[in-house]
Amino acid sequence: MFKITAIPAFEDNYIWAIHNDSQAVVVDPGEAAPVLAFLDAHGLTLNAILCTHRHHDHIGGIAQLRAVYNVPVYGRRHEKNPHISHDLKEGDQVKLDALGLTFDIMEVPGHLDDHIAFYAAKTTPEILFCGDVLFGAGCGRSFEGTVAQLHHSLQRIARLPGSTLVYCAHEYTASNLRFASVCEPGNPDVQQRIRTTGQLRAANLSTVPSTIAQELASNPFMRCSAPEIIRTLQQRGLPHTSELAVFTALRKWRDNF
Repeated sequence: MFKITAIPAFEDNYIWAIHNDSQAVVVDPGEAAPVLAFLDAHGLTLNAILCTHRHHDHIGGIAQLRAVYNVPVYGRRHEKNPHISHDLKEGDQVKLDALGLTFDIMEVPGHLDDHIAFYAAKTTPEILFCGDVLFGAGCGRSFEGTVAQLHHSLQRIARLPGSTLVYCAHEYTASNLRFASVCEPGNPDVQQRIRTTGQLRAANLSTVPSTIAQELASNPFMRCSAPEIIRTLQQRGLPHTSELAVFTALRKWRDNF
């Protein structure tokens, strides 16, 4: 058996530690110090590093961690991410024997061209480490590629089982829900999630992981066919109502919200 624990980093990042009583794998270690402190406090040995994309707040701690633990680093090789020892592409698998876990690799461009996600289909419930493509009630900005690619990536994620636990890399849920409530003020799932999120943050608890089902019910970027969202955007001048047009308008609005 294994546990998944959030290691806070920077102002709002989460480095995810997947661990049992002796071994740990970390996802997107932007800083080394909190990871090393976590390993020391729990008597764990680092076994591997998983990397969803090459932004500094996701890879900044890898070199220092590998100086202490010479472990494999799984991700997408890129000239701006020299740390990757095992280059991954769509359809590859990562087997973590120490934890009894196997991840399928999904290419999910749109935030960055080389963004990937790690999906464990055979756990109960299923597990997704999605980096910065999908957030609690939101999604990442499109820095490379096209918004259409980002939309397609989220559509792929939306088809995963509703029970899938979604481990994103930032504590953005409260901010994203403020936007969601303006997009779709009549959605009771958004209002309930606002209340729950407020209670969790008041207790200094994480709002993630969420589930695919929860995102489908309350995340506007995964609800581009919702009539109220379409009406809201039409009132803002949206001329076309295809899902991609709605998604594009939402992303542009959120960038300046």
